[in-house]
Amino acid sequence: MYHVENLDIAVIGAGHAGIEAGLAAARLGCKVGVFTICLDGVGNMPCNPSIGGTAKGHLVCEIDALGGEMGKAADATFLQSRMLNLGKGPAVHSLRVQSDRREYSKYMKHALEQQENLMLIQGEIVKIEAEDGHVTGVVTHLGAHYGAKAVILATGTYLKGEIIIGESQQPGGPDGMFPANQLSDCLEELGVPLRRFKTGTPARVNRRSLDFSKMQVQEGDEEIVPFSFENEEIGENQVVCWLTATNETTHQIIRDNIHLSPIYSGQIHGIGPRYCPSIEDKIMRFKEKTAHQLFVEPCGLETEEMYLQGLSSSLPEFVQRQFIHSIKGLEKAEIMRVAYAIQYDCVDPQALYPTLEFKAIQGLYGAGQFNGSSGYEEAAAQGLVAGINAAKKIQGKEPLILDRANSYIGTLIDDLVTKGTPEPYRMMTSRSEYRLLLRQDNADLRLTPIGYEIGLISDERYAKFLQKRANIEAEIERLRTTYLSPNNEVLQEILDRCGTPRLSAGASIADLIARPQVSYFDLAPVDPHRPVLKKAEGRQAEISIKYEGYIKMQLSKVREFQKLENRRIPEDLNYAEMEGLRLEARQKLAAVRPVSIGQASRISGVSPADISVLMIEIEQRNKHHGTNE
Repeated sequence: MYHVENLDIAVIGAGHAGIEAGLAAARLGCKVGVFTICLDGVGNMPCNPSIGGTAKGHLVCEIDALGGEMGKAADATFLQSRMLNLGKGPAVHSLRVQSDRREYSKYMKHALEQQENLMLIQGEIVKIEAEDGHVTGVVTHLGAHYGAKAVILATGTYLKGEIIIGESQQPGGPDGMFPANQLSDCLEELGVPLRRFKTGTPARVNRRSLDFSKMQVQEGDEEIVPFSFENEEIGENQVVCWLTATNETTHQIIRDNIHLSPIYSGQIHGIGPRYCPSIEDKIMRFKEKTAHQLFVEPCGLETEEMYLQGLSSSLPEFVQRQFIHSIKGLEKAEIMRVAYAIQYDCVDPQALYPTLEFKAIQGLYGAGQFNGSSGYEEAAAQGLVAGINAAKKIQGKEPLILDRANSYIGTLIDDLVTKGTPEPYRMMTSRSEYRLLLRQDNADLRLTPIGYEIGLISDERYAKFLQKRANIEAEIERLRTTYLSPNNEVLQEILDRCGTPRLSAGASIADLIARPQVSYFDLAPVDPHRPVLKKAEGRQAEISIKYEGYIKMQLSKVREFQKLENRRIPEDLNYAEMEGLRLEARQKLAAVRPVSIGQASRISGVSPADISVLMIEIEQRNKHHGTNE
């Protein structure tokens, strides 16, 4: 072993979590080394070449609002953009883009290469060194030693990765990369509680071999909405996607060969994602369905590879060929990459604080799929938080802890570290109790001040943000105090077109916008004094007015939530000695070690009665010590 140099922070992995962690820490002034098994895998999209989607789009906008990079990269490399769930309310509107996977990877690799204070290093980390419960450095497979005050584990699916296709099982990472086989042993020696998860990906096929005349075209949106709040115009859609579906023949082929599936034969021991099952799992679990929709999506402008979203599988290659060729438009599909499942080691996230630092090892952080989540967006969000908190700890600053009331990122992390996850965790809008407040369109209003305070938002960007916020607030006030007359025939005609009753008396513009059928933009012809605003600003004003009652109710619930979150629990509290607690509650509280009463109340197995006992114990302790927390 030989010493190379000392770092502030070593980031293990350069996927979506490692990228955000490395960039955030370096931008905050730390000396960072980002280590990856292969430089060609930086920012890789081994599964779907897309960014965003339901709830995931919210995460990307929040990452951007805090000063992260994913939204900018997605805007710079998108092929097609669509806003999902437009038939529902704004709380669940979610942006999704089809990305050029190679261009996205190139963008992110270059971002790391250009970043001051950051070194991008090809090398497998095989050992994390620790002394007296604190990390001190890392060692590569070639024996190179780097000192480090903090280490961030962002290993994705590489830890003892195992590729499974039918009866074939071999060590491997995603897309034919090498796995990381030695680091798991080191982590177990350090006392890190590892377990085995599984995920999978569909086959890729050659575009020229497909019959698109048998498929349904899926166009992108005419109005392109950027992920990054710094961008206004990002170009136009460059491709279309296609829809097809499985059929009864497809299903019969899979049923006839289900005994060859590693999932059903017992070869796969890792736990897979509930919300992204393999095609064989779908067919066996939902036997009443005669078809499952598939999306045929391009992987890039300079490749003929097409991604078969919805057709993930670990069946043998010959079975994959049979069922793929049974699908309309895919009868002559040339398979370029066979579908596979991958098993990998990850941590029980209940071993982490909400800062994503390990409770038992100071300076060691986890992020991304290593923490038991799935998805590029979930990984990037955790990487950003881990990078920020590792930097803050080294600099002696207070950590960043986002909560359920201010972000989906806070909800994601709280779910992981408080409740744990028995399967790869996927963010969904239904996981948030405050989703009307946590829309993707207002992520900047919620989180940009936090990003600025941290130091990841520039003065120039923050000044523009303050102007935007002022514009919205001024417009809301103007709409509430500007009245329209029922004698305005143009107004009455607009109301007729909107399918809402005519005015019989004067009303403010805000009163009209509050009607479900009427939008802010519908009333432009009868609002001559309307200021020149960006469309996003007008939309914000409309949502604030239209959903004012519901927003007030959620804000009331947030205030109650924050009361419990602000009631801190002493770190040295001995739950084993608290006789009023049930045995299960003692064990769960001791394992999670919640930082607040609010977090304690969300632990599975801790009842309201246990919380009452806990609050009494803390109150008595505070009185004894003369504090008034």
